[in-house]
Amino acid sequence: MRNTKAFKEAVALTLAELAHRGVTLAPATVEDTIEQNMNAVAQRLGIQVRSAWRYFDAAVLADRLAGSAQSFAEGGSATDAGQAPMPPIDNPELALVLAGVPDSLAQTGGDLFSVIVNVAVNAWMAGHEDGCTGCDGSRGPGGHDWQARMRTITEMQPDISKWFDRDVWTRAVNDAGYTVTRR
Repeated sequence: MRNTKAFKEAVALTLAELAHRGVTLAPATVEDTIEQNMNAVAQRLGIQVRSAWRYFDAAVLADRLAGSAQSFAEGGSATDAGQAPMPPIDNPELALVLAGVPDSLAQTGGDLFSVIVNVAVNAWMAGHEDGCTGCDGSRGPGGHDWQARMRTITEMQPDISKWFDRDVWTRAVNDAGYTVTRR
């Protein structure tokens, strides 16, 4: 579906309608939404997707997307769905995960997917509690005991606070030979 002229035009029209409403969304988000909506229309009506395009209205979709974006912005708080709970700002394990990003970029040759997977796995592992039968023995000397992990990390004496400074982190990424820029 994504390679069709109708799909590409629908994405362009929807992005233009969103721009008129002062809303910026990633094109991939709009593409995913259009694809889901068109497949749902075709399935519910029992027609082919190419026939479902006659029911597409970029302005209506843009209104719905803009409304969703606005309600999220207005009602967004740490307790809303989609907002991960933040650990304390001086959490040593989070500092080590953040500190590992520039090194991971350098080791992978800038493979952002591998870096994100590495961060996600480290965060996931950090969230495990004692008794995870699928991961026994996989956490090293601290095991799954949170207090023991924090003691082990603290004994390493990392400069925890520096990794919570955006400028320090950005400088480390740049020193690794990479930069993050928006296209």
